[in-house]
Amino acid sequence: MSADAHSVPNVAAPTLRYWPLVLAATAMLMITMGVRQSLGLFVKPIGASTGLGIAQISFALAIGQFVWGAVQPVFGAIADQRGPGRVLVFGSVLLVAGMALTPMFASEWGLLLTLGVLAAAGAGAGSFSILIGATAARVPAQNRSMAAGVINAGGSFGQFLFAPFAQAVISAAGWAAGMWALAVAALATLPLAWPLRRRAAPAAANTTATAAAPGLGLREQVGIALRDRSYWCLHIGFFTCGFHIAFLVTHLPSEIALCGLPDSVSAVSLALIGLFNVAGSLAAGALGQRYRMKYLLAAMYASRAAMVGIYLVSPPTPTTFFIFAAGLGLTWLATVPPTAGLVGKLFGPRYLGTLFGLTLLSHQIGGFFGAWFGGLAMAKFGDYSWMWYADIVLALLAAAANLPIREARVQRTVATA
Repeated sequence: MSADAHSVPNVAAPTLRYWPLVLAATAMLMITMGVRQSLGLFVKPIGASTGLGIAQISFALAIGQFVWGAVQPVFGAIADQRGPGRVLVFGSVLLVAGMALTPMFASEWGLLLTLGVLAAAGAGAGSFSILIGATAARVPAQNRSMAAGVINAGGSFGQFLFAPFAQAVISAAGWAAGMWALAVAALATLPLAWPLRRRAAPAAANTTATAAAPGLGLREQVGIALRDRSYWCLHIGFFTCGFHIAFLVTHLPSEIALCGLPDSVSAVSLALIGLFNVAGSLAAGALGQRYRMKYLLAAMYASRAAMVGIYLVSPPTPTTFFIFAAGLGLTWLATVPPTAGLVGKLFGPRYLGTLFGLTLLSHQIGGFFGAWFGGLAMAKFGDYSWMWYADIVLALLAAAANLPIREARVQRTVATA
């Protein structure tokens, strides 16, 4: 029998092992991100029901943006050291509790506790850094970008499913029922934690990591990363990404309402962002295996500046918002696979949960300012004009920040007998 015949099982077996894990992570992110990215639909009904101003509600959601990012390096470090199972289960419980308790504590401080801390921390424990980190060590290096793209697409598909669902429940039974419906849906994350419960040993596949070394401790690896200029360039770009996404997911429904359009336009727009980002995430994951990821990131950030500029000179019609949402969706969270891929490429998969979690912290610091400043701008000026201008400038800055990253060229492999 030829050597080629013997090699087939060796390739197929690892594939069969890691794809079920990737699909479990995809389903979990679909739920946690779908729930979290639908919260902007609740801003208007919560304000009408409780008398809270948009600045107060926006501040609670801004705290949630920060907490979601702040917990990820912490939970990522625990998952890297002890396995992700307990982290994922604990996060599921927090997410369910935060959503279920929100209608019972519908005050400024109550929203800070439930949506700002509990639900945000729970969603963070079941988010990108932990889920991508849980699978990265079991996926061959050449397939990690694609696996991250598939997982990321799950989060986007969750937004596509949950935004119309949440709006339908809000319209039929009120915002409290909408929160409870999302809490029930979040219960499905508990069984999905089971196949992801174990921490795998680092894969022996080829890697281009420049700083990872066998036996290197977590503290030493973080220190190496923090002294790397390329790592900080990723942080700058991701900060801007967080500002952009949090502003839009929190305030796009209010922007649409300012134009005199119905709430259904908001739900459809958020759903379109999620749907088109499924394609964007998969494309980013696939392209990251063929082209340098820093160029993909620069192109995506620059395209956002262009799309916001086009939106500002377009008539405020439903068609405009649907096209704007579809265009945004192509890059919405498609920045995650190349960013995670670059972290793995620079430092290896061993502590990816921690190192990528730190970049997500920068993302969510930007998210805090995007959500909060949007509310302040609306309260002070009555519209979001200055926020749109700031968004354009920051997107161009993010595009420029990714270009100096020291990324090796993609190696083209040739099959041999």
